[in-house]
Amino acid sequence: MKIFVTTASAAAVLLLTTGSAPAGRPAADAPCTGQIHANPGFERGATGWTAGPRIVVLGDQARPAHTGRAYATFAGLDVTRTDLLRTTVTVPADCDLTVRFWVRTTTTETSRGDYLNVGLAVTGIPPKTRFSLAFDGGPQWRQYAMSTGTATTERTATVSFVASETAGNGVTTFDVDEATFTLS
Repeated sequence: MKIFVTTASAAAVLLLTTGSAPAGRPAADAPCTGQIHANPGFERGATGWTAGPRIVVLGDQARPAHTGRAYATFAGLDVTRTDLLRTTVTVPADCDLTVRFWVRTTTTETSRGDYLNVGLAVTGIPPKTRFSLAFDGGPQWRQYAMSTGTATTERTATVSFVASETAGNGVTTFDVDEATFTLS
């Protein structure tokens, strides 16, 4: 019995003096590179996104996607309504998240009545609308980008697309594609 206690005591002293157990691999730091959203181009429908009805469009030949065959679409009905699309990702400590997305706007409006607000909420920072897009965005795909900045702790980032449409002011449709979430 005395030998067992002595061996256990020696192991405890070894752990206390070295600060770690002798076996096993050290934990790797989370990499700050690469795309972290599983469905940035909506190719798998609304997977990974919280979406209202009829937001994701698949395979429309008359209005093709920026890339692939799917995109998200908002408004376009000339009724008073709001559409919402959002997703949340985890940003590791000491990483910056850059969100890039493409928007195409088609409209019959001549004054601002319908709009698409793009927001970014990050743990510890009040939510903020980064872009407020209206009828003058143009029918060609245009890219936009926003960034979280870095922090010493892990955070969550929520990106939201909120379209508001007002009846009787003409029809505006906002299409969104390739919403990439890249760490650096």
